[in-house]
Order: sequence, then structure tokens, then C-alpha cells
Amino acid sequence: MPTLIDLRSEGEKPGESRPRHPEKERRPDNASPRKPDWIRVRAPTSLGYHETKELVRDLKLHTVCEEAGCPNIGECWSHKHATFMILGGICTRACSFCNVATGKPLPLDEAEPENVAFATARMGLKHVVVTSVDRDDLEDGGADHFVRTIRAVRNAAPETTIEILTPDFLRKPGAAELVIDAAPDVFNHNLETVPRLYHSIRPGARYYQSLRLLDSVKQRDPNQFTKSGLMVGLGETKDEVLQVMDDLRVANVDFLTIGQYLQPTKKHAAIDRFWTPEEFKALETIAYAKGFLMVSASPLTRSSHHAGEDFARLKAARLAQQA
Repeated sequence: MPTLIDLRSEGEKPGESRPRHPEKERRPDNASPRKPDWIRVRAPTSLGYHETKELVRDLKLHTVCEEAGCPNIGECWSHKHATFMILGGICTRACSFCNVATGKPLPLDEAEPENVAFATARMGLKHVVVTSVDRDDLEDGGADHFVRTIRAVRNAAPETTIEILTPDFLRKPGAAELVIDAAPDVFNHNLETVPRLYHSIRPGARYYQSLRLLDSVKQRDPNQFTKSGLMVGLGETKDEVLQVMDDLRVANVDFLTIGQYLQPTKKHAAIDRFWTPEEFKALETIAYAKGFLMVSASPLTRSSHHAGEDFARLKAARLAQQA
């Protein structure tokens, strides 16, 4: 469900609050159309959901499940699956689709990597997904924090496979290489939308920088799985989506996710339309034909939804291809 624009987030001092999206408050309202039946999800109520929520709170961790208002939080947390968000809870960018709080970040929590590792082991995760806010204020964009988190998880849960969803490390020389060399099992970086819409939807990023990042992973470590995701419903055309698929294949990306954009608040980018389940199925079929090893395309698909099961299928697809 959409959140409200006046939700507050933690300020720089204890007990202080600030607008969650200060840069969006003066934007005109965008009405959100009524959701079709295939988008609706049930409110989370299970015991597993509440246990996961309590553990996250106790360790003072952030999750993209909450911060981005993911519609699948009830399902995932009920099964004690969570996507941890490191580098704090405040992003230095202000993408018009995103519900993560924006503004001046707090100092890094040096205990965060170990807390993520402890939570991973405590929850018994076979596959963990770690993402982050953008930290353009840091010299390395948070790369070292990613490396420390990967190492901490490997020490605490050596059998757990690790998937990271990183920022683009724009104008941070050497940062991506640090993270690639930490050898996560899956290196994910989302393109999010088609290049024509970057100026309005993802203004702090550069489409070809993101493509270069994904390509550099394969150039540096050909065995590392790469993954990227797109949202639809922002005004893109089908032909533009197919061109993005081709661009990703040129970068030798293994895994593509495609999901429906859902407008977090009336101040966020407007929904152009809801793509139907049949249209998502058609995109999935085309993506496989273009050579992706793994494709997840549905209205409620998100980057880390069913990530563990999908990783097992991804490995199986590579083995089949090699055979």
C-alpha cells in the first residue's frame, strides 16, 4: 500500500525527526490509480513476520523491505527472509520512484556488518541479500562497508550464499573493484528504467555508468553471477524495454528481474499504467530467447523476491548451459 508523504525519519540527533522526503514536499500531487486485482496483497500478520521484525529492531538494522515499502514484506518476513540495507537508512540521492528516506546521512555504524552477519546466522538464511542506500558523501561510496559485510557473513555463516545489490559507485574510482574482489555469489545492480526516463526517474544516475558497472564485474570475474532489474509502468514502451534487454546481454548479465512500479506516495512519480500478467509473461519469454540464464517477470517481482530459490535455479541453468 502507498505510504504517506509526512512519514518522518530519524534526524541527526537522538529523538530528532525530519521529513522522509524533503525534496518532494513541494512537488505537485500525482494521483495513484486504483490497483488491479493482480497487484493486491494481504497485510502481514504471521508469527514469523513479527519475529523477523523484532530481530531487525533489536539489532538496529535497516531493511529495504520496510524502507522501500515492498509489497512482498508479509510473505518474505513470514518465512524469515529479509533484505538487509547497509550504510544507514538515509540516501544521498532523491530518485522519484523510491521511498527510501533522503537527506544528509548519519555516520556509518561500524557494528553494522557484524550485526548483519549475526542476523543472517540467527535466521538460518541459506541465501542472504544485502543492499544499501547511495552514499555519494563517502570517498568510496560505501564499498569498504560492503566488503566488511561480505566477510562478516562468510565468517558467521560460511554455508550461506551472498547476493549484493549495490549503488553505481558513480565517480568513485576503484570502489567497484573492491566489491567485485570480495567475491559475492551474485552481483546485482539495477538499471531500474529505460534511458529516456533517467532524467526524471533516476536523475542522480547515468544509464551507461550502470551498464559499465555490470560489464566490469564480468570482465574482472567471469564466474561471478550478475543480475539487474527493471520497473515498468513509468511511461516506457515495450520496444525500449527490449532494447534494455539487449544492452544487458551485451554486458553478459545472467539474471533479469522485471516488476510493476508502485507509487509510494502522491509526491512520487506517477504510474503511467499497470502492465498485465500476460504482458509480463511475454517479456519473460522474450528475455529467455535473448539469452538470459534466469528471468523473473511478474507484477510483484522485486530484485530480492525469492532470491534464494532463484539463485539455485540460476546455478542449475549455468550448469545446463555448460553441459
